[in-house]
Amino acid sequence: MEESTDQGIAQAARQAFPQSTEAECGAPAAATGTLYPVTFTVNGSTARLDVSADAILLDVLRDQLKLTGTKKGCDLGQCGACTVHVNGVAVNACLSLAVMHDGDEITTIEGLERNGELHPVQQAFWSHDAYQCGYCTAGQMMSAVCVIRDTRIPADDASLREAMSGNLCRCGAYRNIVAAIQHARAAMQEGK
Repeated sequence: MEESTDQGIAQAARQAFPQSTEAECGAPAAATGTLYPVTFTVNGSTARLDVSADAILLDVLRDQLKLTGTKKGCDLGQCGACTVHVNGVAVNACLSLAVMHDGDEITTIEGLERNGELHPVQQAFWSHDAYQCGYCTAGQMMSAVCVIRDTRIPADDASLREAMSGNLCRCGAYRNIVAAIQHARAAMQEGK
């Protein structure tokens, strides 16, 4: 079914843009075999890779760089389990093509700790038992760091819940997650 869909997309693109080549018309990258060099900084280290045009950032991080802390949840950008930071901004890695990030700075959950010390958000999640199965936890933490940094977001619990609404927890640990983020916010403000 997927192959016929790709062929249908390519055929529609050829009709809409008859002067374009098949590669420009949506032919799957695997069919063209073209790889593109990308270089980005991941958790402070430079990564130089050759990726296909359709390689998803999440898959490159997990499969090529073996950074498996970032989870694949819904694969649709709806659950937040795959949240990473790109140039300091929270991004759903499942919705982002790796080739788009040439030259970018990417931080995954593995890059939050420094010199063997947990990030205040990681420590707060641990202290407040803000996880159950743990599958969403990395994405929750990555989003929490950005929410705390964003001074436009008020510090009340309702605003925090709204800001974190892109991260779902199937276990329902939301009360502990909010408590952990508020604790981390206070700890980070004291540390300034």
